[in-house]
Amino acid sequence: MPIRKNKNGVWQIDFTTPSGERVRCSSKTTDKKLAQHLHDKLKHEAWQVEQLNKKPEKTVEQALILLLKDAEHKKDKLTKIQHAKYWRDEIGNKLLSSLTSEDIQNAIPTHVVRTGKILSPATQNRYRSSIMRAINLAKQAGWIDVVPYIAKNSEPKKRIRWITEKEAERLLDSLNLNWMKDVCQFALLTGARMTEILSMTWDKINFANKMAIVTGDIAKSGRGRSLPLSDDAINLIKERMKYQVSPYVFHSGTGKLRDDISRRDFKRALQRANIKNFRFHDLRHTWASWHIQRGTPLMVLKELGGWETIEMVQKYAHLNADHLLSYVNQVKFSSNTRLAR
Repeated sequence: MPIRKNKNGVWQIDFTTPSGERVRCSSKTTDKKLAQHLHDKLKHEAWQVEQLNKKPEKTVEQALILLLKDAEHKKDKLTKIQHAKYWRDEIGNKLLSSLTSEDIQNAIPTHVVRTGKILSPATQNRYRSSIMRAINLAKQAGWIDVVPYIAKNSEPKKRIRWITEKEAERLLDSLNLNWMKDVCQFALLTGARMTEILSMTWDKINFANKMAIVTGDIAKSGRGRSLPLSDDAINLIKERMKYQVSPYVFHSGTGKLRDDISRRDFKRALQRANIKNFRFHDLRHTWASWHIQRGTPLMVLKELGGWETIEMVQKYAHLNADHLLSYVNQVKFSSNTRLAR
């Protein structure tokens, strides 16, 4: 029997493909007419796939499932889930074979639904990247031959905001919470990212080798790395031993893992220190800028900071032009002509 009703009244589909493969699935409906229509459609598609070598029809929602499986053990898993839900609601029912560039472009979000806030070009690009990743995975699975092209939004150049040593001292002095002072000072000493600092555990610190291990599930790149520790950073960590009540080095007193700094204390400290347009991540920029100004080579800085490519570090290069000074006198020109006054 091609379809049959189960005990819950839902019609079940059962047929055999031309090659002899048996297909059984639920129609997910109690309507016999709809169930029969779905049965006939699936059987016809199976025949086309085997006899005409036609690719099976898949929906965008099925491609999004591939995306979520691909993101299962990645750091941005939660973001991918959020994006997948959005794209499912927008174009999930569309067939991949009929999906056009215009369909995707018109569905890219421009505002936050709840607040009406305009999404930045960068955020829109992240949504674009998620749907394009899903479609590319579908192509890899053999579901489609061609991937629609969607151009990225142009994004403003990444800012580099850093502060002087005097400003850094004012910032640390202006923080009320001692653990926040330690977190910010450690960021200035090592260039470590906020997540790397807050998730640091005692068992990942090697005092003898002056290294801390950043595991792959914490590192931004997804690859584990060693975090070199200066003498001052080592001394700071040793001072934290008096608060050693849990596996975490930089906790707020309870010993629990924090997923964020105290934004309130940081914001008020910036106000008291009269430092404007500055974020916590800019402490990392400050650390890198200080290194470059003191002559640390870009390749060394790349390794110290855990950047994947030299291009990511190149943005700091303009902060030190000392290597150019020995060449500026290579071209000389003298003239008796006086400039008009």
